[in-house]
Amino acid sequence: MTKIHEQSPIQDKQLAIIGAGPGGLTLARLLQMQGAKVKVFERDINQFARVQGATLNLNKGSGLSALRAAGLMDAFEQAYRPGAEKMLFVDAQAAVIIDELGAESNDRPEIDRGPLRNLLLASLAEDTVVWDARFSSLQRTDESVEITFENGDKFTADLLIAADGANSKIRPYITSISPEYSGVTVLEGTVADVASTIPELYELLDGGKVCVLDDEKTLFIVLKGDGSVAFYTGHKADQHWHTSCGIDFSDRDQVFAWFKQEFKGWSHIWAELFKHATLPFIPRPQFCAPVDQSWPSLSNLTMLGDAAHVMPPYAGEGVNMAMQDAMVLASQLLNPDMPDMYTAIVAYEAEMRARNAETAAETLKFTKVFHSYEAVPFFREFFTGNQDVLVQKEGFKEAA
Repeated sequence: MTKIHEQSPIQDKQLAIIGAGPGGLTLARLLQMQGAKVKVFERDINQFARVQGATLNLNKGSGLSALRAAGLMDAFEQAYRPGAEKMLFVDAQAAVIIDELGAESNDRPEIDRGPLRNLLLASLAEDTVVWDARFSSLQRTDESVEITFENGDKFTADLLIAADGANSKIRPYITSISPEYSGVTVLEGTVADVASTIPELYELLDGGKVCVLDDEKTLFIVLKGDGSVAFYTGHKADQHWHTSCGIDFSDRDQVFAWFKQEFKGWSHIWAELFKHATLPFIPRPQFCAPVDQSWPSLSNLTMLGDAAHVMPPYAGEGVNMAMQDAMVLASQLLNPDMPDMYTAIVAYEAEMRARNAETAAETLKFTKVFHSYEAVPFFREFFTGNQDVLVQKEGFKEAA
């Protein structure tokens, strides 16, 4: 292992990362490559404790760049899914709107979240990750951060990085600014072995993804490498719909009744998802961090990924931004020209906020367009290179 530069701000420092998602693990890998002392704390009991989410696309300038910097492109080449980037757009009756999107492009290769996490975990030194470590609280001084976990264990670090996702428990220690509701709520479900359970849908997916656009609503269906599908409805709703609607999301009949009413008239093929889904369904109100958020930097506490800048999934940028955050933060912390950790964190957070402000604005634009009556004409134009015309139309000026 390379020895950390003696002038690095984190020379002889103990670093702690809360959260073993792609962002946190990428950061741990990049730091360990240079000899930094890193511990990652994750609430899951072990790496197989829960099913990981759907397929992720990695962009050349962000997610893939981070993997390349981490020396993991060979592992990625073995784990990614050629052809999974294909996207078919259809309407509520499964009539094709846009076909073969991404079928001949490798600009945004796809990998399932589970294999991505596994290859990052495999790259770390043994015992780097502490499992079943649920963050409870922290006490910070200018010299150190003492972390307390729900089981009573404590750990003292010179620097703590929050990579604990959209519902970060550490973010409030850094800023009082809260993400804002986007106006859209997603309902997530999973169907195992879709080839056997819903063969008609399996044929439609053709190894990739299907996006249903109709009536200001969306339904994304993503085929995973294990033969299952993850699916996500999207509809406009009150922020607290998931608690005020009265639906028991572990009751198939109740959820199916809601779908038939909310998505009235949609093809029977989509109803099959609800008939075969693994229980429970998971409601996910979609939040986005303010595009103009800012806070005073701290000397030994920072955050990355969704903890810092959660955004809806409709531009496919979340994991890419988290991995790019990790790459930028590692570069600053390892930079021998940085006099101390505070200066490194200031530089990282300034770049991160500016970069993600632009991405969040773009994501909010797409969230609005996806859930509008203009979705079909917009995306027809978008994928033929004429999107700039449409974003100027009435109704999209604010979002754009």
